[in-house]
Amino acid sequence: MFKDREDAARQLAARLKGRPLKDPLVLAIPRGGVVTGAVLARELGAELDVVLARKLRARYDPELAIGAIGEDGEEYLARFAYSVIGIDDDYLVQERAHQIAEIERRKQRFRAVRPAAAIAGRSVIVTDDGVATGATMLAALHVIRAKQPHELIVAVPVGPPDTLETLARHCDHVESVLKPDWLGGISGFYGDFTQVEDEEALRLLRDHQPPRAAPQ
Repeated sequence: MFKDREDAARQLAARLKGRPLKDPLVLAIPRGGVVTGAVLARELGAELDVVLARKLRARYDPELAIGAIGEDGEEYLARFAYSVIGIDDDYLVQERAHQIAEIERRKQRFRAVRPAAAIAGRSVIVTDDGVATGATMLAALHVIRAKQPHELIVAVPVGPPDTLETLARHCDHVESVLKPDWLGGISGFYGDFTQVEDEEALRLLRDHQPPRAAPQ
């Protein structure tokens, strides 16, 4: 178990130190992922930014991700989505619209603090405070891959093996500290899993100082 998100991120960073990275960029999935991302960026000497992706929720179980959508409109829909009670085309149209509106709201807030970082040709580390189904992370990977990074790395403190294996097919490397066979909820692996509000995530972005480029 981790003490909190910072403890988890430090353990995760230790696993990535020593890996050769090209102009590294950490992209965090808000909001909890920004805490993880800020520690990773500090420990690895990387730039910090966010990637805006939202899960598509099941009608009667909002914690269940049946898919996800990225800030460019790229969508991932789980194979089991239509087998979930209450899921049909009409519901998906409404849920997409809701999540796109939330992405736009966050884009206005986060991009006012930190304009989108350049991705092409860089080692990009995508992080969150954990993954369960991995739907939101998959949406983020699709968005980022289209921008031609040098390499794409998923780094999360905790995630089940099957989800991590799925993510590995969409990136170059996956790093995780804990890989439990059964994941009742990400919060169960943290002593302190206090909800992160927009203001905290924005402060972390604002306070992070990107590393200076080495003299030519």
